[in-house]
Amino acid sequence: MAEFADEVSVRVRAGNGGHGCASVHREKFKPLGGPDGGNGGRGGDVIFEVDPGAATLLDLHRRPVRRAGNGRPGSGSHRNGADGADVVVRVPDGTMVMIEDGQVLADLVGAGTRFVAAEGGRGGLGNAALASPRRKAPGFALRGEPGRELSLRLELKTVADAGLVGFPNAGKSSLISALSAARPKVAGYPFTTLVPHLGVVEAGDTQFVVADVPGLIPGASQGKGLGLDFLRHVERCAVLVHVLDCAAPAAEAVPGGPAAEAPGRRDPVADLDVIEAELAGYESAAGTSLADRPRLVALNKIDVPEARELAAQAAVRLAARGLTVCQVSAATREGLRELAFAIGAAVAAARAAAPPPAPSRQVIRPEPAAGPELEVTRAGENRFRVRGDKPARWVRQTDFGNDEAVGYLADRLARLGVEEALAKAGATVGAEVMIGDDPDPVVFDWDPDLPAGTPHGFGPRGTDRRLAT
Repeated sequence: MAEFADEVSVRVRAGNGGHGCASVHREKFKPLGGPDGGNGGRGGDVIFEVDPGAATLLDLHRRPVRRAGNGRPGSGSHRNGADGADVVVRVPDGTMVMIEDGQVLADLVGAGTRFVAAEGGRGGLGNAALASPRRKAPGFALRGEPGRELSLRLELKTVADAGLVGFPNAGKSSLISALSAARPKVAGYPFTTLVPHLGVVEAGDTQFVVADVPGLIPGASQGKGLGLDFLRHVERCAVLVHVLDCAAPAAEAVPGGPAAEAPGRRDPVADLDVIEAELAGYESAAGTSLADRPRLVALNKIDVPEARELAAQAAVRLAARGLTVCQVSAATREGLRELAFAIGAAVAAARAAAPPPAPSRQVIRPEPAAGPELEVTRAGENRFRVRGDKPARWVRQTDFGNDEAVGYLADRLARLGVEEALAKAGATVGAEVMIGDDPDPVVFDWDPDLPAGTPHGFGPRGTDRRLAT
């Protein structure tokens, strides 16, 4: 059974809006009480919210479909329907929300950050709201709009100040356990950590979060092993700490790397070069710059005598490159205080160099312009398609079992200019006109001899003489 998930595919569906009500007030001695149908309730939204207590996307992995509640229909006596219940999905800090083609919709960082992934449909208007001086007692109501439904991909990128990177079995889990109160799995036999762990470290007045990034292998930036899944977690780290194993036997040497100066031991400097190459490869593939991140080196396992000698030799070579080097042992805790303060100083410097945070405000991103609100195109011999947000929405709101509702739709389309646009496009009597979403649009036969918008088209409630056959 999986215990951690940092990438999931989910299906979200917002609630449908409730239908409006067509009702007439009935009371003794008041035969003309007037329309009193209430509006339908709004459908619920599907919302992602950052929860500091969440550490994984496992809950979404187990339940990948989330649906919000539907709005309730309106009723008589001007009673509006109840709104549908929102669904709030708790996600960890650092979750990115994307559509299937990889376009990022939201990057959720910071406790309480919210993103409305799917908006609920609007409720339909009741006949009381549709009454006007021309239409005093409408015999119809508008239908509720369907809620939005879409497929999303969520990725978790660990939010930490410092990231421990290195080969498997380099001692990263032991190190984070010794530095903080985190308790990852630590054992006396070789194994690979498969999930990142976070720990809080205090170094004087500086408090920072350190992440144990699972072990990398050569070729990780090209997708070998689980490298791409692991490298994702270093993107948000302000400081990178190379954890190098100075006690590994030469049998585990990196292919092509220089020989260790201590016989029978792997060269830690070669390990650093390989990991740096993988970080550079991931940088070019993901478009994320890691070159400007401060680097520190922790030469680990110096409690082994041969490893202590090798670490002393490697420290000289690494210091010549301008790197800050600490010789440590997670087992005996030797050198951990110096390492914690070195990381804390690098984190403090990175925080000081970062631009000041912008004041909290809501950012409104308007939808890109989709062209004119009405567009008529020819779809064949005497066949035409009407496109636009308003016509499509009005069609979804219409009850086509009610002639008066269809006549109301015709009046709205006429005021929008559909009649004139069809005439300019070359439509003739009997032209087939398609309006609505593909692949199931509503089809009309256009008859300019029955003009929409006329004040003389109303018959008994629920009918329209213009539509009589």
